[in-house]
Amino acid sequence: MTATGNDASPKADSRKGKGGFRSDIQGLRALAVGIVLLYHLWPNRFTGGFAGVDVFFVISGFLITSHLIKSPPRTWKDVASFWARRIRRLLPASLLVLFVVGVATYLVAPQSIWVDTGRQIFSAAFYVVNWDFANSSVDYLAADNAPSPVQHFWSLSVEEQFYFIWPVIIGLAFLIGTKMRRSNAVIGFTVLGIFTASLVFSVWYTIAQPAMAYFITPTRMWELATGGLVAVFVTYVRPKRLPFSSLIGWVGLAGIVGGTFLIRPDMPFPGYIALVPVVSTALVILADSRGRFSVLSVLSLRPARFLGDISYSVYLWHWPLIVLVPYLSTKMGLSENLGRLDKAVIILVSLGVAWASTTWVENRFRKTAVLGGQKRTFGFAVAAMVLVGALGLSQMWVSDRIVEENQDDLQIAMDDPNSCLGAASLLPSAKDNPKCEDTKSMMMEPAAAKNDKSKAYADGCWASSPYRGHPECTYGHGKKKVALVGNSHAGHWLPTLERLAEKNDWTITTFLASNCSISTLPQDIKTPEGIKGCQKYADWVVDRTTSGGFDAVVTSERQSTPLQGKSWEETEQQAPDGHKSILQSWVDAKLDVVVIRDTPYPGGADIQVPDCVAKHEDDLEKCSGTPKSWHWMDPLAAAAKSIDSKHMSIIYPQDWFCPGGRCEPVIGGVITYFDTAHITATYAQTLAPQFDYRLRHTGLETFE
Repeated sequence: MTATGNDASPKADSRKGKGGFRSDIQGLRALAVGIVLLYHLWPNRFTGGFAGVDVFFVISGFLITSHLIKSPPRTWKDVASFWARRIRRLLPASLLVLFVVGVATYLVAPQSIWVDTGRQIFSAAFYVVNWDFANSSVDYLAADNAPSPVQHFWSLSVEEQFYFIWPVIIGLAFLIGTKMRRSNAVIGFTVLGIFTASLVFSVWYTIAQPAMAYFITPTRMWELATGGLVAVFVTYVRPKRLPFSSLIGWVGLAGIVGGTFLIRPDMPFPGYIALVPVVSTALVILADSRGRFSVLSVLSLRPARFLGDISYSVYLWHWPLIVLVPYLSTKMGLSENLGRLDKAVIILVSLGVAWASTTWVENRFRKTAVLGGQKRTFGFAVAAMVLVGALGLSQMWVSDRIVEENQDDLQIAMDDPNSCLGAASLLPSAKDNPKCEDTKSMMMEPAAAKNDKSKAYADGCWASSPYRGHPECTYGHGKKKVALVGNSHAGHWLPTLERLAEKNDWTITTFLASNCSISTLPQDIKTPEGIKGCQKYADWVVDRTTSGGFDAVVTSERQSTPLQGKSWEETEQQAPDGHKSILQSWVDAKLDVVVIRDTPYPGGADIQVPDCVAKHEDDLEKCSGTPKSWHWMDPLAAAAKSIDSKHMSIIYPQDWFCPGGRCEPVIGGVITYFDTAHITATYAQTLAPQFDYRLRHTGLETFE
């Protein structure tokens, strides 16, 4: 997280202490890692603590740029020498943490997270995991995934990518500037240009794609370049003393601390809001204030110096502990929730392990000749990265083998007409079936459940923000044309309808959108393009289905976002109006309309079903709920109730998920949800007989 190698120690010509050591920068490191740690343990109190990462970015940009402009790379050998120092400084500790996390995940974490964690360990080993998380962040279905034990490596990846290209940029700027006899100016304008371009892009992209913008390197380069601008100013302009330096330092420190409490995770970040921690950090570094009443009196305290010295390792170790300790507690029969004592222990262990890691790993590789010359250094990097990457791949491979074998077993059971798999155990005939005596034994592995999704995902049937594309997928070859319309909570019924298509002479065409309800009212899709695109998509769906020769519409929705500018309470009251006109359009077009009331919502009780089942296989009661605790609003069903038409019918699926008044994570040996809200494809298929029975009793001509 921090740049503290020999070539980037906090000196930077500060004229302070022996060798110009910058105690204030060590204190800034301590403050940055401290607020990140507090945020991760108490996110509701230190709401903006994640901005500690931005403090680190500025520090790294300042120190690295200071070194490079004082000793500009003139040849590729110089660049390679810089990279080698970075490797010796950063890779040993970070790859050790990744290796330990990989092994610990095998030992204590449920199989359901092995695939994701293995993939992330692999990409983190090669310092590109920020792009992995960026792609996952815009995946609607990944939003409720369990936190990754290597999620914090996204910022390390950004920094390593910066370290890879920055010496090349500064070196080229120096060579061009030397020929022009204006090396200082060329370097300065180069850094300024990168800062400006990245900041403008960051502001725009944070509005356009806020989830992805948080992780990607182009939206963060300006923060590192800010430190570079400070380095250029300090090195080339060299003011003897900034006026009011103590005041400037305190203003900067106040900005960092204030941002920790005032910035919120729901704000568009980084964008312009990141200017608060970035500019504040730059002010503290630029002020270089000293004296009795300066920020140095706080930042140079011995505890701050100690924490600053081990800040890199604290950052590396604290997050895996926070993520993995609850899994260990569950295995030991203890509470999986972190209490105050647990959090205090995590802080102490993080500090202790970080000190040991700094002493015996960081300093040993950085200050001694353990790795020898450049060839040995690069050889170590390649070997270690491949080893850790292979560990991640092996984790994925083992999980994939488990899933494949499990899916084969499930298919065999599915094809057995006397099977009690899944919802078949709820049928009246199950009472007289000896195979149904044991319906609680799990036949589906949690890892298999997480990937047990309808074909709509693999077939690319989804419109996604900003909803410019209008994909349609067709299943079956029957005479009756049925449109499946809605968001992901319509899509998870596709396996049920597919199983009935051949029997009932249907052709199913999907009109599915991620996180967008088919409504006339604007929804909070996070970006202006998404809001407008969702409404245009809804208009297109209505036009396409009413004029496309369809016989019926099957539709379902989850109200996953509130209406634009409305609270959840206001949304529940007003959203039915947005669905009513859509439903009326279908009824007026003489289409038979089946509205499936939304399923009970385990996510409302903060239950990620496969992960919960994996942790509590011997006590599934902890993963269950009641219709009341799993209840969620359904404006679409509410709108359907208000329409009196022979072409309209509502199906209520609650009994299929909450038999006997208890909502179960496992029914007939099958896990019911593949995340916090979406039905597994296997369970949806087993619901086909019940669904068919309900359809035939709707009185709608298409389904008779």
